[in-house]
Amino acid sequence: SKLTSLGHLEMTWRSRVHFHPLLVRVLHKSRLRYYGKPEKKLDMPYQAYFEVADGSGMMSMVLWNSLCPEWYNSMKVGTVLLLEQYAIKTSYPFKTQPTPGDSQMKRFATIEISLNVRDPPSKISIIPEEMVKPEWGLPEVKYRFITRSELDDLPNNHSCDVIGLVTFVGRAERARKKEHGEDFWLYRWVHAIDGTSDQPFILELFATSQPDVFEHIHPMTYLVCTQMRVVRDLTENSSSTIYLTTSNESQIFITGWHKGQPYTKDTKVKNFIQWTKTQREADQMKKTVIGGYYPFPRPPDNFLKY
Repeated sequence: SKLTSLGHLEMTWRSRVHFHPLLVRVLHKSRLRYYGKPEKKLDMPYQAYFEVADGSGMMSMVLWNSLCPEWYNSMKVGTVLLLEQYAIKTSYPFKTQPTPGDSQMKRFATIEISLNVRDPPSKISIIPEEMVKPEWGLPEVKYRFITRSELDDLPNNHSCDVIGLVTFVGRAERARKKEHGEDFWLYRWVHAIDGTSDQPFILELFATSQPDVFEHIHPMTYLVCTQMRVVRDLTENSSSTIYLTTSNESQIFITGWHKGQPYTKDTKVKNFIQWTKTQREADQMKKTVIGGYYPFPRPPDNFLKY
């Protein structure tokens, strides 16, 4: 069928009602958002953002309502989609923006693709990777992996991806989203090492839309976290506190989930795997810890500073 491109869509969308099909690759995926309110009678008030790209650039795509339970888990980072009968809307200005792995990629920020059950009923097809042709010119998924030795030089809020061997997993903790609200964020602290430093990565992992992974992080698993943000204490003793926290687009993978993921081709991931082959499992097992209370960032030594 006749295809269009994201770049062409941005130039012509105001003058059309019907659009030609699109062929795109998913580069980023947000957590699933529930926006239900007691007074609104919506069956499935869900929404999820994806960043999709073709040879012309990258654009946001929004999956709405009952399409979320049907498609969210199948649309992975790296998945190629054929989209038909979609709508184009002006983009929502306050959404979070993931940091693209390819800094040269053009971003179309004025409009977004909207996929709905009706008006119009969107048609989505997943193209298996072995059927994807090079001549389609779809970009590869690129990452920004860092090693632990590089972390200390990175600025606050810098976006990066990490891989490490888990040495500590804290219990799941809750924090209120709003001071007097009923909603909570669920998170846990994790330490992971990669052999490039004596210090581990300290990771604050919020429960994303991957409960099957979040609940099964345990010592000695290979952990990959994408789209993490650097958090550093910007006061005088800044060297003491530096950790990574999840963003809205973070994805988490543990041993058993790595097969076929695009990051397996990344050089730093391959280097990490080489390092793990030089380690004795029994030696690392002795250093692992699970559960317990983990106060972090640590409170000051005395009450006057507190």
